[in-house]
Amino acid sequence: MLLRFKMVEAALNHRAVEVKAPAARPSEYFGEKVFGRSVMRKYLDKPTYEALLNTMDNGTPLSLELADSVAAGMRQWALDNGADHYTHWFQPLTGGTAEKHDSFSEPDGKGFVIETFSGKVLAQQEPDASSFPNGGIRNTFEARGYSAWDPTSPAFIVDTTLCIPTVFIAYTGEALDYKVPLLRSISAVDKAATAVCHYFDKSVSSVHTFLGWEQEYFLVDESLWAVRPDLVLTGRTLHGHESAKNQQLEDHYFGAIPTRVINFMKELECECLKLGIPVKTRHNEVAPNQFELAPVYEEANLANDHNQLLMTIMDKIARRHNFRVLLHEKPFKGINGSGKHNNWSLGTDTGVNLFGPGKTPSENLQFITFLVNVIAAVYKHNGLLKASIMSATNSHRLGANEAPPAIISAFLGSQISSVLDKLERSGSDDALRFDAKSVLKMSGVSQIPSILLDNTDRNRTSPFAFTGNRFEFRAVGSSDNCAEAMITLCTAAAEQLTAFKSEVDAKIEQGVKKERAIYETLKRLIKECKVIHFDGNGYSDEWKQEALRRGLDCETSAPLLFDRYLDEQSVKMFGDMGVYNKVELEARTEVKWETYTKKIQIEARVLGDITMNNIIPVASKYEAILLDKAYKMKELGINYDTDLELIKNIQSHTSELQRLVYEMIEARKVANRVENQRQRAILYHDTVEVFFDEIRTHIDRLEEVIDDQLWPLPKYRELLFIK
Repeated sequence: MLLRFKMVEAALNHRAVEVKAPAARPSEYFGEKVFGRSVMRKYLDKPTYEALLNTMDNGTPLSLELADSVAAGMRQWALDNGADHYTHWFQPLTGGTAEKHDSFSEPDGKGFVIETFSGKVLAQQEPDASSFPNGGIRNTFEARGYSAWDPTSPAFIVDTTLCIPTVFIAYTGEALDYKVPLLRSISAVDKAATAVCHYFDKSVSSVHTFLGWEQEYFLVDESLWAVRPDLVLTGRTLHGHESAKNQQLEDHYFGAIPTRVINFMKELECECLKLGIPVKTRHNEVAPNQFELAPVYEEANLANDHNQLLMTIMDKIARRHNFRVLLHEKPFKGINGSGKHNNWSLGTDTGVNLFGPGKTPSENLQFITFLVNVIAAVYKHNGLLKASIMSATNSHRLGANEAPPAIISAFLGSQISSVLDKLERSGSDDALRFDAKSVLKMSGVSQIPSILLDNTDRNRTSPFAFTGNRFEFRAVGSSDNCAEAMITLCTAAAEQLTAFKSEVDAKIEQGVKKERAIYETLKRLIKECKVIHFDGNGYSDEWKQEALRRGLDCETSAPLLFDRYLDEQSVKMFGDMGVYNKVELEARTEVKWETYTKKIQIEARVLGDITMNNIIPVASKYEAILLDKAYKMKELGINYDTDLELIKNIQSHTSELQRLVYEMIEARKVANRVENQRQRAILYHDTVEVFFDEIRTHIDRLEEVIDDQLWPLPKYRELLFIK
């Protein structure tokens, strides 16, 4: 018990780590740890440089001879910048990143070492594929897998290691990572969207996918984190009574950033900029000790790499400031959880944002074409899109404290909705007119300039919202790899755009004029996908009932939602678009079920240990103190009824805790005997996880009545308000 107070005292005594700002401006050191184009120009000869750019921009294969030249230049740059090792940096199905470091130094056979790095080593390495989640594609005795260089994402240096972004595939050819299917889905939507663009502009040769993520996270003091087994082992608090003050005053959101936190942010931003991550925004989030960081938009593959890199380096830097970063979607009960909003857009190589309204009816027809097709894709695959962001951790966040509900719907705003309604009724270009930004004048405060209003409001309750020139997939969890959601979204959009073009082309072949064929197809799609369009309050119980009536996917069980990947239409979509084959889908679904089970299993074990080894002994000790007091009061003839009531209260909670923990353990034993991964995950969801809230309730009630001097673990008021 004394340990808790020592840890709290240590947290209070932490001083802000002074961060000295770099002497140069960010523009002068941005990307200095990246083997980017300006560095390539310096370290590569002209033919190699031009060939590598052609590979990066157009996907042209790079010969082994040219790979040797690239490797030589990359090695020299790395050595010049203090690197002594290299690694193939990839994204296995663990959700994190993986790296195996090898030294540049090799014996020369004459008693010395030399620094070597060949094109063959740059292009390919061989990690152990059976040691990473693979869904049965690789057996334990079948270890071979390959990591292969992704030239479209530049190499970078972390500490003294050259990191080379790579894909990760099995010996049998299946993808075992997130990057391979992400690249495939980007290619699929490029092909499909470019074909549709040709209805409006024949000069478009490619369509790029852009991603802007917003990373939310919590910071807690490291000394307090270290004495909370649940935070250390699961990333969230499995018990803890709400603090009297949490976020109800709404005073933390956009508030002044605490000194220790701003120093952490400064160092993190500096490191990000050196690594080429274009961080732009930082601020306090709604919940106490919750914050957000967001970059400028980038091409989706690079943006995803940067987010994965960020999650690694922010943890390292936080430790230097005596913090721990919590990326769990719901680390604290009763306050906001953390998401990672994925802002998604498509743009042509001619510089047109396909989700941006234009100035002419033709430009607006193109905009409406892409907007309606995306909405149609979301409607058709709303269950699959929810499965792509569902996990054991994100399921705690969805539908709670301002997070989007666990029902996928699309918000469009009043003006866009009105245009679609008119188009459905009229089918002419009269409907394709958008009001310019209106002006809001502040009455009574003449010194405030006029404010330009956007043509749509925002809806924080919408999981998939159109926000003026992009879609915001708000349901993605803070610990997620963005690729999971982007793969599904891009593939669904590619499939829908392909179907749209086929339908329009068929009408044109029948003699219908192009514009009329587009209008007629859009009218059908608008009517068909109306059920996914919802601009109201997604938190309301009425919406849940309405969504069910509309036929939207309202399932909330993560193990059951993972079935959506194996639905016939999902298998067909991924196969037709060349993103996943059936074996890859089955393997990934197996991994999802297995990961879900293991996370719930760990939480159950930790919760049981805390209850039996920390909470019940303290409750029993306090109970004994009260019994001794009651006995002495009885001897003195003093009324002790109040103490007896408290004793009975404590006893009822401890006896219930012992019963519940025992039953939870027995349920876990039953589930563990099931071989089938899907059935085991369902059992963990239905028969093990159901004990968590009930056990927590009893622990939290004990926290309210047991002597604060005896309570063994840091409380919410300590975890959330020490700066």
